[in-house]
Amino acid sequence: MADSPKNGLTYADAGVDIDAGNAMVEEIKPLVRATRRPGADAEIGGFGGLFDLKAAGFKDPILVAANDGVGTKVKIAIETGIHHTIGIDLVAMCVNDLIVQGAEPLFFLDYFATGKLAPHVGAAIVKGIAAGCIASGCALIGGETAEMPGLYAKGDYDLAGFAVGAAERGHLLPKEGIKPGDRLIGLPSSGAHSNGFSLVRKIVELSKLAWTDAAPFAPGKTLGDALLEPTRLYVKPMLQALKATDSIKAMAHITGGGFPDNIPRVLPEGISANLQLTAIKVPPVFSWLAKTGGVSQDEMLRTFNCGIGMIVVVDAAKAQEAIEALREAGEAAVDIGEITEAAAGQPRVTYSGALAL
Repeated sequence: MADSPKNGLTYADAGVDIDAGNAMVEEIKPLVRATRRPGADAEIGGFGGLFDLKAAGFKDPILVAANDGVGTKVKIAIETGIHHTIGIDLVAMCVNDLIVQGAEPLFFLDYFATGKLAPHVGAAIVKGIAAGCIASGCALIGGETAEMPGLYAKGDYDLAGFAVGAAERGHLLPKEGIKPGDRLIGLPSSGAHSNGFSLVRKIVELSKLAWTDAAPFAPGKTLGDALLEPTRLYVKPMLQALKATDSIKAMAHITGGGFPDNIPRVLPEGISANLQLTAIKVPPVFSWLAKTGGVSQDEMLRTFNCGIGMIVVVDAAKAQEAIEALREAGEAAVDIGEITEAAAGQPRVTYSGALAL
């Protein structure tokens, strides 16, 4: 006679620990509470997050939404055990997409999926998310932690973020009137941000370096620490600059696809951009990646930000005013090119000079 099936199975027997999830929620509540802002003051734990637009001071707002992840950069966080900064990347990739449309980020939600929940890892990730939210002035109003044994390998996890912002009607970007002669102002990045990391990891593999080895391009840091440098948050400086000057016509967040894919997203038909590559101060990490991987300039420009995380299109007659407003807001703004007429059959983004790789 065959053995009878085991009775009394629990969710924990299937690999899902509800108690661990509840413990993590309790641990992160103070972190979430620290992100409160006008319009959002509820505790997490409900079925949905609430936001009061009127309490936030908006009169006739247009809502703008964005979602993103951090790509395979998360694999470096997993392999190094450094989990407290990847949440900043998650927030930055979303809210930077809001600010380029002139929208103030209001609230953020995260999705954290893993094979086996380690509450201390989850809490470290949320610590970074909360830090990113505070730095960009948005509230963390909810999220989801999903424990899915059998779908993720032991120790693996993935992240997704969702942000909503608002702008008063008539104040969204890009504006009409972008024309040849307008200037392109570049804002420095903090490194590779959260794009191109499948190539980064391939180059690290070719280099034979371990994550704990000294970073060849960042004295005093390990390779893992240096490559996990968080994505810059441009929200507060750009909000300040937008209030200080009316010269800003458009902004482009330089993410996946680099310059040739992202700049045209904010340009009208018949208009191109010409970048003066010699004006870009290339951080050492990109020189190391290019040389170690034998990566061509064109491939660098379409994969990485190469040192410019945000490009601002400004009226030529007010370019200096815009640069001064950006510098007053804490940005090391530099003129890196101009808007041109699009030539038939030519790329929408062209280059003069060469990167100092």
